[in-house]
Amino acid sequence: MSRFSEHDCDGTKYIVLLDDEYPVATCRFYEFDADTATIGRVVVLPEYRGQKLGAMAVREAEKWIAECGYKQIVIDSRIKAVGFYEKLGYKSAGEKTHQSGVFECTRMKKSL
Repeated sequence: MSRFSEHDCDGTKYIVLLDDEYPVATCRFYEFDADTATIGRVVVLPEYRGQKLGAMAVREAEKWIAECGYKQIVIDSRIKAVGFYEKLGYKSAGEKTHQSGVFECTRMKKSL
């Protein structure tokens, strides 16, 4: 079952990593404001986890975001994923945690 939100629209860009022709990892990004993009929906199939594919998808998104001229990236990270994003250079935005659907999240940011 596919899950789409109001952010899945014409301006949204997607990174999809393939094993042969089979999609195994993905993320998306879209404009947050004129200088900032948001990365979200970083997902790796369970049987492909532990191979650094999530980090690879985020890094590819960061390259594309920089090419689009954005200066900063924000991510609403699940609390349990904060360490993953910290390893990729993201820092807490200093905001309170918030609910995103059923998940407790915190905003993180990275300057390009």
